[in-house]
This record gives sequence, C-alpha cells and structure tokens, in this order.
Amino acid sequence: MELKEEFQEAKAWVEESFHLNVSGEASLFEVNIRYIGGLLSAFYLTGEEVFRVKAIRLGEKLLPAFNTPTGIPKGVVSFKSGSWGWATAGSSSILAEFGSLHLEFLHLTELSGNQVFAEKVRNIRKVLRKIEKPFGLYPNFLSPVSGNWVQHHVSVGGLGDSFYEYLIKSWLMSGKTDMEAKNMYYEALEAIETYLLNVSPGGLTYIAEWRGGILDHKMGHLACFSGGMIALGAEDAKEEKRAHYRELAAQITKTCHESYARSDTKLGPEAFWFNSGREAVATQLSESYYILRPEVVESYMYLWRQTHDPIYREWGWEAVLALEKYCRTEAGFSGIQDVYSSTPNHDNKQQSFFLAETLKYLYLLFSEDDLLSLEDWVFNTEAHPLPVNHTDSSGRAWGRH
Repeated sequence: MELKEEFQEAKAWVEESFHLNVSGEASLFEVNIRYIGGLLSAFYLTGEEVFRVKAIRLGEKLLPAFNTPTGIPKGVVSFKSGSWGWATAGSSSILAEFGSLHLEFLHLTELSGNQVFAEKVRNIRKVLRKIEKPFGLYPNFLSPVSGNWVQHHVSVGGLGDSFYEYLIKSWLMSGKTDMEAKNMYYEALEAIETYLLNVSPGGLTYIAEWRGGILDHKMGHLACFSGGMIALGAEDAKEEKRAHYRELAAQITKTCHESYARSDTKLGPEAFWFNSGREAVATQLSESYYILRPEVVESYMYLWRQTHDPIYREWGWEAVLALEKYCRTEAGFSGIQDVYSSTPNHDNKQQSFFLAETLKYLYLLFSEDDLLSLEDWVFNTEAHPLPVNHTDSSGRAWGRH
C-alpha cells in the first residue's frame, strides 16, 4: 500500500519492543494466526531478517502445547518456561484452532530448517484421518487426551470454520502437491453439502449448524467466509462439480449480502436465522451486533477475482459507506451494538482483524488482480499472505531461496 514510513516504524517496534520473554497464558491459535502469520508475511514481503527470527522463536514457544497423549495440542500455551503439563482431563481442543496451524507451521519449518513444526501438524492430520467421523462430518470438539470427539456439534462458522479453509489452502500453497489436503477438503465439503446445506422458503442458500443430528437454521457472520472458500476451491474440483461449486459460492455470498441489506445500517449481524417467515436476520439483540468482522467482504473479494461480476464491488462499496457512516469515530473505527438501529451505540473497540482483514480485503477488492495474485499467494485465516511454493526448475518443492 506504499505505507513505507509506517512500515519502518512498525519494524523498529518489532525489533526493539516485541519481547518474547513474557509470562502468562495465550491462545495457541490466536498467536499463530495473528503474530506468527503476520511476522511470516512481513518476512516474505520484505526479506527483513528480524521477522523471520522472531517468527521462529515465537513458534518454538508454542511447541509445549503439543505435549499431549495424542499430539493434538491444547488450546492454551503457558509462556512460563517449563510450567506446562497437559491440561485438565475435562478440557477439549477446538477443531478450528488445532486445524488452523498447518500453513504457518510448514513455513516455520521452511524458514528454520527444523522439521519439528511440520511434524506436529502432519500428526494432527493423521489423527483426523483415522478417527471415525459421523456422516463424514468433523465435530468441533476433540479430546487431546483420548483422541475422541467430545460432542457432535458441527459448524462451518465459529469453532469449525478455518479448519476447512486450511485444507483447501494447504493444497493450493503446496503448489497442488498435497493430495491428502485436497481429498480431505472435497470429502468434507460433500458431507457439509449433504447434511448442512439448505435453501430457505425465500430462496436463500445457507449452511446450517448441526447439533447431534438436529439442525439450527442459522448462519454466523463467521460462516460467511465459506462463499469465498468454495469459490477458491471450485477450480480443482471434479470437472462435473466445478460449475456447481461456482454457483454455490455465489449463492452463499448472496445470502450473506442479504444479512447486510436487511439491516438498518447495511452491516450484518453476528448471527442470522431462517425461520417462520423471517430470513437472514438476527432474532435477538445478543446476536445483532457487528464488530468490524471481515468474512462477508472476504467472500466478495474472492468472488470478484473469480468472476469479475461488478456486483461484488458494488456490495463491497455498500459496506465501505456503512463502515464510514456508522463505525468511524475520531480515534479509529468501532463495532456497533445493534445493526438494526439507525443510531447504533459504539462498543468502543477496534478489533485487530479490522486492519488485518476487513480493510485488506476491501483494498484488494478494488485493486488489480496482480496485487497479491491468488496464483502466488495464499491468505492465512487472519489475511496474512503466505507464498505459494511453486517448484523450481530442478523440480524441488519449497524452492525459494
């Protein structure tokens, strides 16, 4: 974005003030997707060594989370050196969390030469492939102690979402050599389509949530990334399914746009339902908030890059105007408490994913296709670009040195 001075300022901060000798506990998943993802991107985009070194050191600090009987990591890692031991027997690990480490950890191995990072995430894959899946679906909670599912809840929104995203993106990032990821993705998508996909009476396509076989006819804002994911994965599907997935991606993205269009602010709620005549709207105040989330504009960006249908830029511009009108404050941007109020209250928080994702995907939606081309880059789930590993002339993968 040509923000050269700001970049130098940030780099100096990382060098001088981003200390890793902290104590306390942190989320393995959030540290990975936000900090490690951000540091890896900064390194690949600039070649500045400080980012590579910090990313690897931070990655090493996450390794104790994997010290469980199954190798499925627990969700929280303690940064007090040596003071871990796997979590209380009752706790379970979340599919989206342990399933969204693969992209970054392969790059940590690539940049450090240390195989331990790649081994940890390959083991997660192995456990997930062997385990019995209800109807081919992946529940959201797994015990890191027993290696069994804890509840049969399935969601393409929160708790599940980025696991599926990382399967198709692992395939793309590998230069289309990771067949395991490809097969797992398309099999999971077929199960989702069979058991969770619905069309409302009003003609809106949506992905419901599953609770032990009973469907909740709602979608979370987080699940709206799936239009973009299905578009991204359409090209490598079986030939007879490609057009179908392109259409499915467009339909889901359209439904998510409706959740924005049907609110007073033209911003979408945290969750929206399809029941008794009311469609694509939140049914209670506790789901009516918008916290600057990116998933809907993320799907617009992927659908624009794939189709160049101007509707996606129009929809993106609607979101820009709504953000300006309802979320901009003197000090930045804020979430709002009720998208159905024409004078919403601010929550006075600017989430870090607003900068990392929402604004980035909007910027890319209105940029040329060769800016962070999808041929060359894969975005992690916090929108940090990681390079696709095109093999070099000797046929050796990961040939970027």
